[in-house]
Amino acid sequence: MSTRIPSAKEIQRKWFVLDASGKTLGRLATQAANVLSGKLNPIYTPYIDTGDHVVIINAEKIVLTGLKADQKLYRRYTGFPGGLREESFIKLLERRPEAIVEQAVKGMLPKSKMGRQMATKLKVYKGDKHPHQAQQPQPLEATA
Repeated sequence: MSTRIPSAKEIQRKWFVLDASGKTLGRLATQAANVLSGKLNPIYTPYIDTGDHVVIINAEKIVLTGLKADQKLYRRYTGFPGGLREESFIKLLERRPEAIVEQAVKGMLPKSKMGRQMATKLKVYKGDKHPHQAQQPQPLEATA
């Protein structure tokens, strides 16, 4: 008996909506990464992208536990000498809350071409409105 390998034509991608309001960042990012990578699909194959699309709304209402909100720093490098920039979680949450959720989810995906392709199926929005109503996304309940 041989193992059945799905082809690209057989993969039916669904759309899911996750509401981030009041949810813990890491737990929400883990669930989104599992859906993006296709680990919840019965046809999951590690070397084929079988994942679904994920729309995350209310990114500005994400929470962190403990003292992490005061201590967490986001670093980026401009490419120039001395160009290391730091921004605290609180300031980045005010300025661009989508970046916080995107970075958390992308960090849980594979660091490869396939991981970057999976990340393109992630859409994060501030507020409860999103432009993907035509795809009829199904609500996905966040665990804990």
